[in-house]
Amino acid sequence: MSDQPTRLPPEAYRELKEGETFHPIVPASESPFEITMRSVVIGVIMAMLFSLASAYLALKTGQGMEAAIPIAIIAIGIANIFARRSTILENVIIQSIGAASSAVVAGAVFTIPALYMLDIEVTFWHIFLTAFFGGCLGVLFLIPLRDYLMVKEHGKLPFPEAMATTEILVAGESAGQQAKTLAWAALVAFIFDLCILSFTLWKEVITFHSVGVGRWIENKFSMAFRIDGLSAIIGLGYIVGIKYASIIAAGSFLSFLVLIPLVKFVGGGLDMIIPPGDVPISQMSVDDIFVNYVRLIGIGGIAGAGLMGIIKSIPSIGKSFALGIKGIAASRHEEHDDVRTERDIHMRDVLIGVAAIALCLWLFFRGGVATSLVATVGVLLALGISFLFTLVAARAIGLIGTNPVSGMTLTTLIITSVILTRLGLSGKPGMFIALIVGGVVCTALATAGAFATDLKIGRWIGATPKNQQMYKFLGVFVSAVFCALVMMLLANTYTLGSMEMPAPQASAMKEIIFGLMGPEAGVQWILFSFGVIISVILWMAGVPALAFALGMYLPIQLNTAVLLGGVIAWFVSRSSRDAGVVKERKERGILVASGFIAGGSIAGVVAAVIAATGWYKFISVSYGESASEIVGIIMIAALAVFMYQYSKRVKG
Repeated sequence: MSDQPTRLPPEAYRELKEGETFHPIVPASESPFEITMRSVVIGVIMAMLFSLASAYLALKTGQGMEAAIPIAIIAIGIANIFARRSTILENVIIQSIGAASSAVVAGAVFTIPALYMLDIEVTFWHIFLTAFFGGCLGVLFLIPLRDYLMVKEHGKLPFPEAMATTEILVAGESAGQQAKTLAWAALVAFIFDLCILSFTLWKEVITFHSVGVGRWIENKFSMAFRIDGLSAIIGLGYIVGIKYASIIAAGSFLSFLVLIPLVKFVGGGLDMIIPPGDVPISQMSVDDIFVNYVRLIGIGGIAGAGLMGIIKSIPSIGKSFALGIKGIAASRHEEHDDVRTERDIHMRDVLIGVAAIALCLWLFFRGGVATSLVATVGVLLALGISFLFTLVAARAIGLIGTNPVSGMTLTTLIITSVILTRLGLSGKPGMFIALIVGGVVCTALATAGAFATDLKIGRWIGATPKNQQMYKFLGVFVSAVFCALVMMLLANTYTLGSMEMPAPQASAMKEIIFGLMGPEAGVQWILFSFGVIISVILWMAGVPALAFALGMYLPIQLNTAVLLGGVIAWFVSRSSRDAGVVKERKERGILVASGFIAGGSIAGVVAAVIAATGWYKFISVSYGESASEIVGIIMIAALAVFMYQYSKRVKG
């Protein structure tokens, strides 16, 4: 493969002319190494590591990480250490197996943490089976659509993330140096965050009390301005960019600089207790007011944004469903099994797989003390909604690179809760079934979207679809295992839904489902409604409502750190007048930020292990609150300078 092109031909990204045929990088007539011990083992390791990182980051900040591009870069970098350099098809398999991590985690963290928040018993098997069944359904439902979406719709769907990943895999040589940058950044972030979380060499959350300003504005105005110093969160802000970082931070500014002071001003003179608080507002701190009142407005905003997303997507849902049925009807797997690049898992095996998962889900629900009728309804809802929305998820990823999973999951929970309530099931048993159904659907949608990206990469490069499909199940299995392990670890170390580990999407799902199926109102509906109204106003003003509402819900220190990362990205984008140099610096910055996210998130998991085992007692350092905060301010500034300078280490 020494004569392999350094980029895809132009016809890869446009519709083909009549009589024109697309030729992938690796022709169907060639069969280089693809499924090897090397590609499978490295892919599994990537799935393990990125599952740990994705779960930590999603529960901490409400934002997952896209693993496809970092894994593609790492795969190429690792290829250089072997006597036989890995083929591009081996790298495709590594990326495909490993990228299951972020998708499976993204689905699981939306609903499963809500079980902990509702004080429902959660075991490893609950988390693993929900994630595994959902991930498998996402893969199975997409297999019959591969020919239609990837071949017949060639050039009509741009697949932006698949395009970027494919260019990296094809470029090959340049990605080797990128892997070194990613690795160094990850190492720096791992050490930096571990020094904070386990060794406590300086404070994580800077309140500015040590310099007097923070304490003064809290006491005088009931306002708080703080910043989290973890490198993983600052790296996330760089990836998000200044625009969305500003919107997310603006949500926090509304909560902590407007709404909290307003609640304190209005209620500070009252001696009565105003639900859901348990003490008078006059006795509450800034954080107490946030947790008891303002955060519920943020939850309403998240729910409102999700519902509006579904309403706006109704035409697309109908179109996607019709196109999906058309695609399945026009499927031509058996006709082209002799062509390597057209082989799929047989439709018969797909149907057997769906039937097997349906049976396992039914037994799962019956084991949760559900009646046969309830278990059957739960299975039908999980499979039916997953199938319907899988088509939407795949096309959304193909069109804009974004999967509207939050709104579809919220809709699933509402539909499931209403139906189960009509069947006489409520309380914790009903909430358990509804959340598991929601978890299966959410994971199916996230996995289907990510798998659509994988299949498009394989189509452009010339991978064997059947190999991608078979080994995607392995990636889903490994990711589900490690997602369950890290979620249980974090739940036992922290309180999910707390300021330390907010799990925002699951918190919203918990409040909604408790309001629908709980013994009493779980949501203070007036506060919840305020959030919905705010999201509608934002939509009318053209502001991304979900990002703003997420900012309202999360503690301000997380979102100011995200804003800092966005500001660094903005400075890097203006570090030269040469457009080519700026482009290279921005791309390098994204690598550095991705390294920060991966290394810092893994440090967070390691720190949770250390905390859970009690080892932190022997390694943590304590030398005074004020001094620790001052050192923290210096270290955050140093990290920001390092990120900026390391990102722009391109001549210009």
